[in-house]
Amino acid sequence: MKRYLTILLSAGVLFIAAILLLVLMTSGSYTASREHITALNDIARTAEAHRTEFDVLEQTDFPATFVILDMTDHVLYANAEAPDRISVETAIQKSYPYRYLTDESSVWGSVILLEDGMERYRLLRTRMIAGMSVCALLLLLGMVCFGIYLDRHIIAPFRRMKDFAGKVAEGQFDTPLAMDRDNLFGAFSESFDIMREELAASRQRELDLQKKERELVASLSHDLKTPVTGIQLAAEVLQMRLSVKAETSGEEIVFQRDEITSMTEGVEGILQKSGQINALVSDLFATTLDDLGEFKVSCRDENAAVLGELVKSCDDRHLAVMGEIPAVIVQIDTRRMAQVIGNIISNSYKYANTAIDTEFRLSEGFLEMRLQDHGPGVPQDELELITNKFYRGKAWKESDTDGNGLGLYIARMLMKKMDGDLIAESDGDGLAITLVIPLS
Repeated sequence: MKRYLTILLSAGVLFIAAILLLVLMTSGSYTASREHITALNDIARTAEAHRTEFDVLEQTDFPATFVILDMTDHVLYANAEAPDRISVETAIQKSYPYRYLTDESSVWGSVILLEDGMERYRLLRTRMIAGMSVCALLLLLGMVCFGIYLDRHIIAPFRRMKDFAGKVAEGQFDTPLAMDRDNLFGAFSESFDIMREELAASRQRELDLQKKERELVASLSHDLKTPVTGIQLAAEVLQMRLSVKAETSGEEIVFQRDEITSMTEGVEGILQKSGQINALVSDLFATTLDDLGEFKVSCRDENAAVLGELVKSCDDRHLAVMGEIPAVIVQIDTRRMAQVIGNIISNSYKYANTAIDTEFRLSEGFLEMRLQDHGPGVPQDELELITNKFYRGKAWKESDTDGNGLGLYIARMLMKKMDGDLIAESDGDGLAITLVIPLS
């Protein structure tokens, strides 16, 4: 806007200079018109021919007002009211046309025209200067109005957007960008406000994610503490029993069958708790690699029968009921598929603790593997959420079941990386997880 004001001021100065130049160029003396010079000569010849009979001049209609003076500037004749003081010197000063009257031997008087015939030119000059002044004034006024329009409808909106961008850069997402109905950049301003809303939503998502990560750390700390405490307790019990046995026995230590059974159960407890710790750490490591973009799969052709072997290896309770597997070749990463099936089976035992029916069917270039338990299932409004990172269902909050909300998330993420998918369904008879596995 400062640059526009500079341009406006410069234009005003140029217009004023142009008007002054016109005044200077058109000022100065004016030459009498040819018509008045001819009339002056006619009057002079008539006066010289009728020096004593000036009434003859009244018979001719001369196109000018004039006076005839003698050599003492006394008015001898005037066809109109003459000025009080008129002389040749006065005529020279006022640029009046004049001519001396002579006879055969001397100059006896003079005739002076009281107008030079330039009035219309002077009027035209005055009108030209006035017209240019008015045009310059109107043009400057138009430029001022246009400047006000620019300031209100273009510069002011951009200034508001500049201030708005500064607030957004400072993290102030709560103040919307004001938009006028007459704003030429309404759509542009609306896009800025949409950007603000998206940034605010993104920031909120980031805050929610940070909160969930803190909750995950707290949950993992609690989940890890439980098996670690169990391992420590089992190890202390074993150590105590071995110490007691060593103190009460001689050189040769003999264990009874019930003692061996008890210690074996303790070792199995340690192994089970170690497996829980390993699963928690694996889930945390998997989701960290996914966030870093370093979680990779390496798919290759495998016989679909390998899926049954993976289920058996992950089914430590032996409750999975295996259906018939089609004789096809699938393209999977066996190690990652074992992780997917293991997370699903572990999740099912944790929340349902029932048998798991495993069925297979072919569907348009894919093999669908359906694993269904017979537990309470999942409400319909949570089905699309249970595969989100860190999501725990409402039923979990009312129970004492440990977990971190990563199992199904990791399973679905792995299936996506293998060009497949994971679909969760619940029809009132437990939860069904369908793995969409690409064929070779």
